[in-house]
Amino acid sequence: MTPHITTMAMPPFRLLLLLILAGAAAAAFEVEEATIESIHRAFAAGDLTSRGLVELYLRRIASLDPALHAVIELDPDGALAAADRADSARLVWSGALPPLHGIPVLLKDNIAVAGALNATAGSLAMVGSRAARDAGVVEQLRRAGAVILGTASLSEWCNFRGPGIPAGWSPRGGQGKNPYVPTATPCASSSGSAIAAAANLAAVTIGTETDGSIMCPSSFNSVVGIKPTVGLTSRAGVMIISPRMDTVGPITRTVSDAVHVLEAIVGYDPRDAEATRMASEYIPEGGYRKFLNIDGLRGKRLGILRKDFFHFPSGSVQEKVFNEHFDIMRFWWIDILDDLFLTPESYDKTDRKMGAILVDGLEIPSMNVINDAKQSGERALMLAEFKLSLNSYLSELSASPVRSLSDIIEFNNKHPVEERMAEFGQDYLLQSEATNGIGPTEERAIAKLNKLCQKGLEKIMQDNQLDAIVAPGASAHSLLAIGGYPAITVPAGYAANGVPFAICFGGLKGSEPTLIEVASSFEQATRVRKPPSLQHSVL
Repeated sequence: MTPHITTMAMPPFRLLLLLILAGAAAAAFEVEEATIESIHRAFAAGDLTSRGLVELYLRRIASLDPALHAVIELDPDGALAAADRADSARLVWSGALPPLHGIPVLLKDNIAVAGALNATAGSLAMVGSRAARDAGVVEQLRRAGAVILGTASLSEWCNFRGPGIPAGWSPRGGQGKNPYVPTATPCASSSGSAIAAAANLAAVTIGTETDGSIMCPSSFNSVVGIKPTVGLTSRAGVMIISPRMDTVGPITRTVSDAVHVLEAIVGYDPRDAEATRMASEYIPEGGYRKFLNIDGLRGKRLGILRKDFFHFPSGSVQEKVFNEHFDIMRFWWIDILDDLFLTPESYDKTDRKMGAILVDGLEIPSMNVINDAKQSGERALMLAEFKLSLNSYLSELSASPVRSLSDIIEFNNKHPVEERMAEFGQDYLLQSEATNGIGPTEERAIAKLNKLCQKGLEKIMQDNQLDAIVAPGASAHSLLAIGGYPAITVPAGYAANGVPFAICFGGLKGSEPTLIEVASSFEQATRVRKPPSLQHSVL
């Protein structure tokens, strides 16, 4: 299945010189592993135009996506028109340009875009829906100069249609494929965003997370994912499951790129007023990029959650790699000094303690309850919140073939072949439809979740004076989800079978500055990520 391409009237060619140079300039630019900073340098040097970059990504998507199924829909005319505007502005503007000026972005397919693109959450029932305006994060992206390229595939209804449905599958997008090992899972609902970032199908991508949907695909596709504190980014115009847990965040190839995008999309939105007003207090003056610090591990107290998280066979690649990473986090400045040909005698011995302080062997109380959505009350709350959130989203659309969760259930029943009803069913949708708002059951669930947070992550961080917790991959997803806590996943290694795995740094609400310092320092010390070979695809 290839991405659906929408068409709009092409704008007149305003910049003849740029058009003449675009092909040659783009041909000289290496798009693979390009970063926001390298793209902006190429723009400034005249080696690349925004139009040329969009064309490069469109060609790459046309070549690779038939095998990867990372993209659902493209708007090439709209993207090229936006790129032309960026090129025009660059020629005449003498001041500082917006931070994402001319940067192509793929959005997860549950994020509304005004204009030609559908937002369908992977469902055929939503084809033909039109948003009256951009989602809050899309408004922020455009304000930062980004070019909206299209929508990325996902697990249908953000993996909340029913149990047992393969991660990364939707009737609109097909089955998303892990670009490193096609038989491996792409994991969780933001899979298309992670696949696209990993395979260099866009400069950066946007995902959403309820419980693991940024962290897990980022881990399995060897990319960086930031799951922001809930409310730090607006959910207005986004099909979400839970206002308590859902958040919108970047998925990119580097920590730096993720932080550039995060800085662009945070902030107060009157359409998501309560959550964004509260979380806006966490936004540091001057933004987040100043926390990209190669020395960011220095003196940080990191809690290693061994029990319930590090379940690796003795002698496995993962066991070996994580032990090496822990040593690096403690002592990697010594390695840097050695690389600079400095002997131990040439620097003060106190520098041997310039790394992180690792507090090992920590255990989260009631982790078995937290990991069980039924026991914790998380599932009951999500079922009620999903119906409320989805019906509210549908009511705001300027046009839509469905206007309620009930309509979607009916659509699925009328299209059993296309929606593979006999195979997958729609149990969560039916259970959600049976709810009736936030009542006593949901209130008890909220109280229980609050108690689990207070006696769990919050207590262990306070008792041990931690700056962050450390866990492998997305193993701490439920621990972080139930409290709306932030996390950053960074590529950590590749298993014996070639499947990527990550390290996760998590913390309390508003701890993004500290997490960015730790994650960027770790990334620079280890430099694990490598692009997929894509031998199963044809360039």
